[in-house]
Amino acid sequence: MKNKLASRKIDYDGSQLRSHFALDAFGITGDSIVSFIGACAVKEHMVDIEDSRKKEFIYSDSMLHFIIEHFDADLEKNILRKRLFLSVVMEEIHKKTRISRLRRVGNGLYDGNKKLTVAVATVSPVSSLIHVGLNILRTGAPIPVACLKDYGVDPRKLALEVMGKYCEEISSVYISKAKVKSVS
Repeated sequence: MKNKLASRKIDYDGSQLRSHFALDAFGITGDSIVSFIGACAVKEHMVDIEDSRKKEFIYSDSMLHFIIEHFDADLEKNILRKRLFLSVVMEEIHKKTRISRLRRVGNGLYDGNKKLTVAVATVSPVSSLIHVGLNILRTGAPIPVACLKDYGVDPRKLALEVMGKYCEEISSVYISKAKVKSVS
């Protein structure tokens, strides 16, 4: 699995959550995780039907974004991958800050009632896709949010560490699959 932290700012509007985004934007072929920093304004390209029906659109002035793509189309497996990724993010923030009040609740990370993340998993005809965004700043969000700035966490360093850990987890899963025999 390949990973890349973009050097340029990329604003996220939801259109990036598509097959081959990493190939189109960075020349990365195959399973990948890419990260970038930019604003977030998702309205037209909402994937979560429930949020869209409630008109709960996503906004933030500055987020650390991750787009993960695996070339299979198993939505349930991908939702579990998203939750694994969020757990990796939480673990890395705990290591850096010793802040223990951060919790993963379902598909998000929370500090009390303040939400640190947005996250969604979906599938395309050729791949499984995940978007996770972490607030860098609190400004621009329509709800109470936690942010990396409050924790003193450098978003670029966090991105590199989280991507590395996630790639290690996925590699470890493949090794675990290959080293066991079936039972009858």
